[in-house]
Amino acid sequence: MEKKLALQMRGITKRFGSVLANNHVDLDVYEGEILAILGENGCGKTTLMNMIAGIYYPDEGHIYMEGREVVIRSPKDAFDHRIGMIHQHFKLVDLFTAAQNIILGMEDQGRYNLKDVNARVREIAEKYGFRLDPEKKVYDMSVSEKQTVEIIKVLYRGADVLILDEPTAVLTPQEIDRLFAVLRKMKEDGKSIIIITHKLNEVLEVSDRVAILRRGEHIATVNTADTNEAELTEMMMGQKIDLNIRRSDPVNVQPRLIINGLNLYDSERVHVLKDVSFTAYAGEILGIAGIAGSGQRELLEAIAGLQPLESGEITFRNPKKDKPVTFFHKSLRRVEELDREHAFHDPQGKEISFKGMSRKDIRKWVDSGEVLFKEDEIIDLRNKNPLEIRELGIRLSFVPEDRLGMGLVGNMDITDNMMLRSYRKGPGGLLDRKKPRALAEEIIQSLQVSTPGTATPVRRLSGGNVQKVLVGREIAFAPKVLMAAYPVRGLDINSSYTIYHLLTRQKENGVAVIFVGEDLDVLLALSDRILVMNGGRVTGLVDARSATKEEIGLMMTRTESREGGEAHE
Repeated sequence: MEKKLALQMRGITKRFGSVLANNHVDLDVYEGEILAILGENGCGKTTLMNMIAGIYYPDEGHIYMEGREVVIRSPKDAFDHRIGMIHQHFKLVDLFTAAQNIILGMEDQGRYNLKDVNARVREIAEKYGFRLDPEKKVYDMSVSEKQTVEIIKVLYRGADVLILDEPTAVLTPQEIDRLFAVLRKMKEDGKSIIIITHKLNEVLEVSDRVAILRRGEHIATVNTADTNEAELTEMMMGQKIDLNIRRSDPVNVQPRLIINGLNLYDSERVHVLKDVSFTAYAGEILGIAGIAGSGQRELLEAIAGLQPLESGEITFRNPKKDKPVTFFHKSLRRVEELDREHAFHDPQGKEISFKGMSRKDIRKWVDSGEVLFKEDEIIDLRNKNPLEIRELGIRLSFVPEDRLGMGLVGNMDITDNMMLRSYRKGPGGLLDRKKPRALAEEIIQSLQVSTPGTATPVRRLSGGNVQKVLVGREIAFAPKVLMAAYPVRGLDINSSYTIYHLLTRQKENGVAVIFVGEDLDVLLALSDRILVMNGGRVTGLVDARSATKEEIGLMMTRTESREGGEAHE
């Protein structure tokens, strides 16, 4: 049986000033299919879908519905043509019920009968397998329930073509399975579903065809059954990409950051961190998993000195410089004043003596990988602001979730954003721009930041390139602790793997890396241990080498604290 076209785009072109976002794109969407849209950052995926949804209007080209040309100038026009878009960031009123949000903005004669609306919502939910109480308030809902409200909202309005932007970004594995089951039922009912996503494994699992965009142009559309991750990546990037995350074994693991009993309330006295305790080790990556809003952001901000704690301890353990024996940092390749007359002990208690050894022999021994110190310097970081932490000599780098609001200054250029970490070091009132400019150029080259130059304001960069600038700056600080919240959010495959390799390199340099991520496959492949949070609590701590996605997914919905097989403790 021949498939019937639901939607066609022909020669669609969209410009923003001198930037060509979409260049004569042709795209077909059939009834009863799931079409995935893939492409690197800035390739025009979202722009193209926004023109179908009525948010943008094409400069050139035509859109056809069931063979008839249509004009879509607004989201209302899109709904009139039975097209609905579910955005990654939900647009719901927290004080309203699910049903009230679903009918919000709809035109009707007279007043709505909420009883009839509730019944209709239940009917749609049962038909496709959704789990939703239409009378439940949004502020009491989980993330997946809110997403369900958004999907039913467009179905209630009669949508036959549904566009989902990164629909699995904040869902647990179990919730993703339920969503895919629902999408398959909708496909069987003749709905046309378009998914924008970066997760190749999910594309291969749920889609029927995949359309690839590169630099604003439609490269190809392929049947999902006839392709694989490597081929899709090569089409997206125009070159072969290594998709392996190389996780090295931790070496010389030492406690670096000890968190004990953290409690934190927000400005409205909501308890957002509840007795959180864990240890981050130098030479490992500690992954943090959890449903969005489980306290991950607040935890990292509290450690970084941006959130005042109600109670708890944050302790930084620094190898003590035991004069005249100087602590040796292997990456510096340096041996300074060494006392050859006194023996001391390494971290395992083994007695070490330099007596009678030449400086050359000492260097060879130290370069072999041993780390020497008598005892740790214990530094209390609780309720110290970022400047105070820096003045203590602690190199703590933080890549926040809010890139432009907290990490970088949008109106400043790339060089000036590099100077945010160094401007206090200038002589008197003068600023040294030479080194920050060189650092900016190095980051642009090494991380392949797409920008006209170092003088470009960061607000003019795409989200992925903004993230590269931020991550590059924080790593260049040579931290002892590196905390990164969703560092690859919005990045394409190639850029994401660049960041993964950078984090691994930091771990191998003896940095304690704390990585908050959304993709459980990546967390399991990249991390050494995974801390799971839900509702501000730690609900599990597991070895990433032996844990499963299903196990972590259950912990993400668990309400009580429980520890799994913890390493190093």
